[in-house]
Amino acid sequence: MRVLAFLTSILIASAAMATEEPKYTLLEKSEPFELRAYAPQIVAEVKVDGDLDAASNQGFRLIAAYIFGKNQVSEKIAMTAPVGIESSDQNKSAKIAMTAPVGIESSKSSENAGNQWSVSFVMPAEYTLASLPKPLDPQVKIREVPAEKRAVIIFSGFYNQEKVEEKTHALREWIKLKNLKPSGEPQFARYNPPWTLPFMRRNEVMIQVQD
Repeated sequence: MRVLAFLTSILIASAAMATEEPKYTLLEKSEPFELRAYAPQIVAEVKVDGDLDAASNQGFRLIAAYIFGKNQVSEKIAMTAPVGIESSDQNKSAKIAMTAPVGIESSKSSENAGNQWSVSFVMPAEYTLASLPKPLDPQVKIREVPAEKRAVIIFSGFYNQEKVEEKTHALREWIKLKNLKPSGEPQFARYNPPWTLPFMRRNEVMIQVQD
């Protein structure tokens, strides 16, 4: 059993290494924190309602269908990491509860309304807005994200709302320490499939910042 687990770990690690990730320049590192300058990106994004887990799963399925061929030319697009989850809560009334990574964004418009999340995949760098196939599902939107700086905290293991909130608070404190100005909502990013062993999981919380 130990041999099987070891071989499984190697396969998972190899797959993760082969997965394309967004390009960035590392500006500063102070474990577990990093300051990164990201190049422009193109993302496929959906808006979904519900709690973190339900929204993450639903959003992942919708975008996975697009990249696996549910588009106008039935073209398969390579999977990238992470999946991003970001909250679009404009009233700041909903706490962010944050998959690789997948992005989810949450907005809570009233007491009776559920949270809304933005779940996103970064598209492979070979594509442009003009060359990406158009989604068949109108819920899937394609947009360009300009170059930006992000402060990041990295952690492993399983995640839940409390853990993500704890990491987000720590990241905000580090941003203050570095005299940076946050300019966006926290985004939770997960880099690994659900069957990944906890100690091999890579999770991040990112916040866009200005000097």
